[in-house]
Amino acid sequence: MTRSEGSLAIVFTFIFAYIFTVMALPSSLEYVRPEWVALIVIYWVIAIPHRVGVIIAWIVGIFQDVLVGAVLGQHALALSAVAYVAYVLHMRIRVFPVWQQSLSVLLLVGVYLMIVLMVQRTVATSHWTLWYWLPALSSAIVWPWMVLPLRWLRKQYAIN
Repeated sequence: MTRSEGSLAIVFTFIFAYIFTVMALPSSLEYVRPEWVALIVIYWVIAIPHRVGVIIAWIVGIFQDVLVGAVLGQHALALSAVAYVAYVLHMRIRVFPVWQQSLSVLLLVGVYLMIVLMVQRTVATSHWTLWYWLPALSSAIVWPWMVLPLRWLRKQYAIN
């Protein structure tokens, strides 16, 4: 496989994350939707930090801002911060078993949600409850099942 095919595979994972982000869910499940884009950013930064880092996370975040109609730069800032922390800790997180990686993901997505909330509260009055933090928990729960197909994809396309 060529490097461009591997890059295309990475782009497609982000496209799928965008699709899952805007996919319609019943209103009762809307609060537990995992943060798919943040999960994909975290995975690629941990797996191949020399190819996916803070700049890619920022670009992905800008696209997410446009896609969901958020304040421009809101998700870009949050994803960049999460990518930076994941980059700094990637050697430690990689050696953890998947269930311990889930705990790291819980914290990283929590940081992501906190930054998004801070931007929302700065720009406009936003009302939130403790339900706001549920996507961090659902993202940590989804992490082990998301890692397996992404590892397969990485091996299949020899993404290094």
